[in-house]
Amino acid sequence: LSLMLGGRGLSARKARKLGLVDECVPQRHLEAAAHALLRDVPPKRRPPWYQGLLAAPFLRPYVGAFVQRRLKSKVECRHYPAPCRIVSLWARQASFEAEALSCAELLVTPVSRHLVHLFEISEEMKGRARAQAHGIRRIHVVGAGVMGADIAAWAVLKGFHVSLQDRAPEVLARAIKRAHALFAERLKGRAAEAARDRLMPDMRGGALPGADLVIEAIIENRDAKHALFAQIEAQVPARTIIATNTSSIPLDDLAAGLSVPGRLVGLHFFNPVAKMPLIEVIGGAVSDPAALGVMRSFAVALDRLPVDVKSSPGFLVNRALMPYLLEAVTLAEEGVALHDIDAAAVDFGMPMGPIALADTVGLDICLAVAQTLSAPLDLPVPDLLLRKVEAGHLGKKSGEGFYRYPRPRGFLSARAPSDPVIAERLIMRLVNEAARCLRLGVVADSDMVDIGLVYGTGFAPFRGGPLGYAEALGTGEVISRLTELAERYGPRFTPDPAWSQDGVLARRPLDP
Repeated sequence: LSLMLGGRGLSARKARKLGLVDECVPQRHLEAAAHALLRDVPPKRRPPWYQGLLAAPFLRPYVGAFVQRRLKSKVECRHYPAPCRIVSLWARQASFEAEALSCAELLVTPVSRHLVHLFEISEEMKGRARAQAHGIRRIHVVGAGVMGADIAAWAVLKGFHVSLQDRAPEVLARAIKRAHALFAERLKGRAAEAARDRLMPDMRGGALPGADLVIEAIIENRDAKHALFAQIEAQVPARTIIATNTSSIPLDDLAAGLSVPGRLVGLHFFNPVAKMPLIEVIGGAVSDPAALGVMRSFAVALDRLPVDVKSSPGFLVNRALMPYLLEAVTLAEEGVALHDIDAAAVDFGMPMGPIALADTVGLDICLAVAQTLSAPLDLPVPDLLLRKVEAGHLGKKSGEGFYRYPRPRGFLSARAPSDPVIAERLIMRLVNEAARCLRLGVVADSDMVDIGLVYGTGFAPFRGGPLGYAEALGTGEVISRLTELAERYGPRFTPDPAWSQDGVLARRPLDP
């Protein structure tokens, strides 16, 4: 039961240890081992008495009810019905026919079709990226703040040799300590020791001449980045690719100061690096296509999904996410309870409410991105966000943002959204901006929009992403809802022209 609910595969050795298979042998011994098993049939394995007791017919309903309660604290059965169906079938000792029928029913649900569609597209993207060898062995990361430190540590964890540079020795020391903690958590014994050996602190940038890739992760300031790129370009060989982790500055602006501007690409990681599965690979007007191909392949080597994004304000994820977050702050300004705002989003299927997300990201970071995008995207910044940052209430990292921290676990579980319009306002802002990104060519097609925003923002995967959700509603319904919201709350909800243009929002058909 636990294996099915976890949905994880097992290695052959682990399966043998658990008693799920009788023998585990190398491929070259397979035939001999099979003959041996046929000659001497092993005794039937039985689970320990206590495991058998829990599966006894008279106890199954009680064990099943207990597991269902635990499961529902982690999984919303309305959104993901399969895990709850597994427990229900197990508890009543359903027949094989009942299990087969249940499986068939679940396979043809919209949830299943959306999840399989997203999986297939992501695997296709990874396959295309792997077609080009990246050829990267040594990486130099400049900037040992949280983002730079985590990028360096993750690259080391995936087998790369990394040098990490920062002007402040105390920042560099914290970054190395943070990386060692990750290695201790994810690796054991010699593997952890080898990882520590592959990470080198480098205050003066002595490793730059040998780097295949340089990743810049300093503050979001054009002048600071221009100065740094000039220093880097003077020390690295012509083959070295320079990548920036900028979250909002147009790539062409940053490349303007380089003698070979095509070697600069965007490689936008998301925080926390060890958990977020997406990397935006950003290309500008002068970016070298070969360098972008190397970055796609490198992203897959980091076990991350690369999404090609055109250099533009906010790129894809931040551009679509920011209206959603700012609408949540606007709701809070109007007096809507914070818990109700977050509960509405979670009830829709988001992994975290927007208020909690803003606190987690950091209100100062949200404000900086919002101010950067305000003019090009016509996004007014709510006064409440400004006041919070001015008061030093920066979110989780400062102990107080919109919420005070630490918060009690499960504080949203007993609350239901008081008004369905809350979720409508939040989600339709995001959906409308997603359509605008596609119309403007920020990404190539609607599948890339959905993949980017599912993996980059956690947009409800079972709904297929924002454009998958819009397709289920129907274009006419989307326009109607946005128009009604615009009449009630202002022009920020005006439907984007993409909704009325033939073919702009066309999606690849889902498999039946």
